[in-house]
Amino acid sequence: MSRIHLLTPRLANQIAAGEVVERPASVVKEILENSLDAGAGRVELDIEQGGVKLIRLRDDGQGIEKDDLPLALSRHATSKILNLDDLEAVQSLGFRGEALASVSSVSRLTLTSRTAGQEAGWQVQAEGRDMTAEVSPAAHPQGSTVEVRDLFFNTPARRKFLKTEKTEFKHLEEVVKRLALSRFDVGFTLRHNQKVIHQLRPAVSETEQERRISTLLSPAFIENSMKVDVSAEASGLRLWGWVALPTFSRSQADLQYFFVNGRIIRDKVVAHALRQAYQDVLYHGRHPAYVLYMELDPKLVDVNVHPTKHEVRFRETRLVHDFIFRTTHRVIADIRPEQGAEPAISGAAASALLSAVPGQSLSPQSFEQSRMPLHQLQRDSERSSGSGFAAAGSYQTDRPTAGQIREQISGYGALHPQQDISGPLTAAPMAQSDDTECPPLGYAIAQLHGVFVLAQNDAGLVVVDMHAAHERVVYERMKLAYEAEGVRSQPLLVPVSMAVSSMEADCAEEHVEVFSKLGFEIARMGEETLVVRQVPVTLASADISKLILDVLGDMVQFGTSQKIQQHTNELLATMACHGSVRANRQLTLPEMNALLRDMERTERSGQCNHGRPTWTQMSMHDLDSLFMRGQ
Repeated sequence: MSRIHLLTPRLANQIAAGEVVERPASVVKEILENSLDAGAGRVELDIEQGGVKLIRLRDDGQGIEKDDLPLALSRHATSKILNLDDLEAVQSLGFRGEALASVSSVSRLTLTSRTAGQEAGWQVQAEGRDMTAEVSPAAHPQGSTVEVRDLFFNTPARRKFLKTEKTEFKHLEEVVKRLALSRFDVGFTLRHNQKVIHQLRPAVSETEQERRISTLLSPAFIENSMKVDVSAEASGLRLWGWVALPTFSRSQADLQYFFVNGRIIRDKVVAHALRQAYQDVLYHGRHPAYVLYMELDPKLVDVNVHPTKHEVRFRETRLVHDFIFRTTHRVIADIRPEQGAEPAISGAAASALLSAVPGQSLSPQSFEQSRMPLHQLQRDSERSSGSGFAAAGSYQTDRPTAGQIREQISGYGALHPQQDISGPLTAAPMAQSDDTECPPLGYAIAQLHGVFVLAQNDAGLVVVDMHAAHERVVYERMKLAYEAEGVRSQPLLVPVSMAVSSMEADCAEEHVEVFSKLGFEIARMGEETLVVRQVPVTLASADISKLILDVLGDMVQFGTSQKIQQHTNELLATMACHGSVRANRQLTLPEMNALLRDMERTERSGQCNHGRPTWTQMSMHDLDSLFMRGQ
């Protein structure tokens, strides 16, 4: 029987390195975070062979005292926390004191530093052995330089798991991107094999910040995004950043950056809230894009739950979830055509419009690369409130009554393909007079193959998918009517008995009032048994047991659930789709103009219920380019 013994410092460091140092990108993350914590205003990173041969980082931070240099390479040695109170309110990126010790145990590391009070710099070296490094003088300006050579030279098994140089550098560059997005006030320089990859100056103004995002991500993201800046004084939460328009959705979640107090995280609660906010406007299988920053009291978030510090745990999960959801949902809902836009469409989309097969609607893929005009609209953040969306009062003032909604829906019933048009709809003039301001979507001039409405505005030509646009208008009005009339419930002839876990039963009992407001009457009949006696009228034919289990699952994990609302919206969307004007239905000019005006007043009118764009615009410059006018 083997006896218990202490691990050697070298072996302990190498075991720790297995968690902290996975690849060269992991090394860059740790030493870059140290530089930012040291107050660096500029960092320079030199990489060779994807980081396997050399990683050298220079910064102009506070530096490290001579006597602290050997201690900096020891495990659990840090200047960032002193006691438990500091750990419960961590404000620095690093705090465990394991990074340099772990890196030095699997590489040849040299640390050179100088503080403002020292006349000269000092250097300490380690080469994967026990921490008995000696300090020697070295010429160095204020700040620190960390040089890591021959990564995994003494652990060849780990080195075999590394990918190609191109792949490793790609991971490393992504780490630099994330930290550059987290700290706009710091300048970053990245060189690979003596070639400059990124050279970013400090970004102070919003324009400079957007320029950095365009450089690191893509210009298209900024062109198709809206600025968000919302604070909740009562809870001490603030959310700011940029959210992309639904039409700029991605096939994968590769443009999703969320920072909490300057730290990039991956969190289920955050991802769920943002996914819920986009659910009504995204095409099936698409992912939203965003760069968002959340600020809150450090005591309300625990960052010490994962070795790489990518995951966090919020103390008030439901509060955070609801704040993120409400904020982004309101911003997305307020996206609509407004006066003053200078819309444009890309050349690829223009060609797709001109080459469309007669009688057929453009597919969602035809719009994949198009730039919707919404990114150039007068954004709510530019108004007096300074927030990312319109004030609640302005929206409530224009909210129609239940009677008005029913009247509008009945008026749109005249557009149903199975009914005849008894008379012209009330609409704006068909042509723009000299003293009349042209509305954002202009005035209808023709209908193309019974599918598209063509309209003229100040910028040029507007093309509207009439079925998709009408579907969104009807859907939003049906939702308002449903909310205005309230949730009507009906008792079940035979109550539904459900077997659940004790945790789910406790959750249902705790949220019985929430279920009651949604039209459900649920009672607990045992330790692991629930009985449903009443359900909403609209969900009478749904699978009640599955729906309740899904709701309870969300409530247990996220503290809230939108499953019932989603299911109701799906039914309303189906009804709206069947009640909307169909392709090949000939509309009069007043009818087309009525549709355009309603689009301008309707939330989320830029996308249909399935996430496809409802309209786009070709400017006069785009039309001139197509026909080579002026060339």
